[in-house]
Amino acid sequence: MRNGLRFGLAAILGIALSAGGQAVVMDKAVADGHVAVPLWSGAAPGAQGTASADIPTLTTYLPTSNPTKTAVIVAPGGGYAHLALDHEGAQVAQWLNAHGVAAFVLTYRLGPKYHHPVELGDAQRAIRTVRASAEKNGIATDHIGMLGFSAGGHLASTAGTHFDAGNVTATDPIEQVSSRPDFLVLAYPVISLRPAVGHVGSAKNLLGDNPDPALVTLLSNDEQVTPQTPPSFIWSTTDDATVPVMNSVLFYSALVKNKVQAELHIFRHGKHGLGLAQGDVDIKVWPDLLLHWMAANGWAQLPAAQ
Repeated sequence: MRNGLRFGLAAILGIALSAGGQAVVMDKAVADGHVAVPLWSGAAPGAQGTASADIPTLTTYLPTSNPTKTAVIVAPGGGYAHLALDHEGAQVAQWLNAHGVAAFVLTYRLGPKYHHPVELGDAQRAIRTVRASAEKNGIATDHIGMLGFSAGGHLASTAGTHFDAGNVTATDPIEQVSSRPDFLVLAYPVISLRPAVGHVGSAKNLLGDNPDPALVTLLSNDEQVTPQTPPSFIWSTTDDATVPVMNSVLFYSALVKNKVQAELHIFRHGKHGLGLAQGDVDIKVWPDLLLHWMAANGWAQLPAAQ
């Protein structure tokens, strides 16, 4: 890939890239031709190597028109062990673009090689990156949401319950801006890391074999909701055999308790990991429900009536 294109793509995100050390990563592209750009110009904090798995990236999808100036960072699921980058990443970004919303697919680092707080740091950096480059991409700094599937839903809900206003003294301008998402979209999310409720594999990959009980509590995000938690749209299925539906119920209940605007949809039947669910006659309506919720909050526009 030519250097001009590489650095042009970095400019879209407002990232200054170093001249060396990242060439292989810069050439990594997803199947639809969009290029994944590293979140840091040099080694990411806590990096244990220089392979693709050691370098978190963000892939930009900009719509032809964005009337509400909204962006959504998409976190695919995969139990913190792999990433479903197609049906929970690229396809979702394309759907958002088709409805006039910018999308950024996050490739975050994974266990068992990487544990908390690395994954949260990647998510926070992604939010800051999109916010820092919002103006040049036609995005409003207060219209930046995060959408996560399964373990990606845990990461999104962690970003929504563990955030900061930025470090105004940082030399890196990206680190000066807030890491708080303005809204959350959680699809069949892992929320709790407690064995009786959560997804054991996600907890193990994120925290290791014998985590400190205090850390389990800290990252059981239904226990971390406050009135400052972002408005949230959540959906799941009653008989999800992988991530119990109570994860969604507990987070929704905590949002209601804290008077945070929230919408919850629980479908009667459906397997885990459906993505946009266009092959499921009942659940395929969830993107339309999301679009109506986003429109009601000023984050999207509904199609003109036929």
